[in-house]
Amino acid sequence: SPSCPWDGGTCPCRVSSVLNRDVKQFGKKHMFDASEETCWNSDQGTCQWVTLDFPRTVKVSQLHIQFQGGFSSQLCTLEGCRAGEELVRISELFPADTNAMQISFAMQTPFAAFQVEETVLDKLKITFEKSTDFFGRIVVYHLGVLGERL
Repeated sequence: SPSCPWDGGTCPCRVSSVLNRDVKQFGKKHMFDASEETCWNSDQGTCQWVTLDFPRTVKVSQLHIQFQGGFSSQLCTLEGCRAGEELVRISELFPADTNAMQISFAMQTPFAAFQVEETVLDKLKITFEKSTDFFGRIVVYHLGVLGERL
């Protein structure tokens, strides 16, 4: 069964913005702390994003994401690459505007709204293309990338 392909917080992560630059309250680390009380909250603006630079090559097979309803993304573009290469589009996801945990699986039907291509990569970028918030803010309580280290 797939597991988190890196050890806790050892995967360098970057985000497009943090609400009011308040990283203590709304920083990226809150997407990975397994707390239902904390979250990453982007600032306003279109096309917020998260990048993950894995310490070792991974084969990604699942993506877990939990938004705050009203601050989710109707379209997420996944891009990835191997070390030293340019990002290439992997897939598009169409999450629901809900507070529930949403899980994508590589083995779903080709018509599923929330699926991820099983991909070998060193870097993953998730771009939140269409926020349900009028100001373009995104709120993520949990982000999990599952797969295996190669």
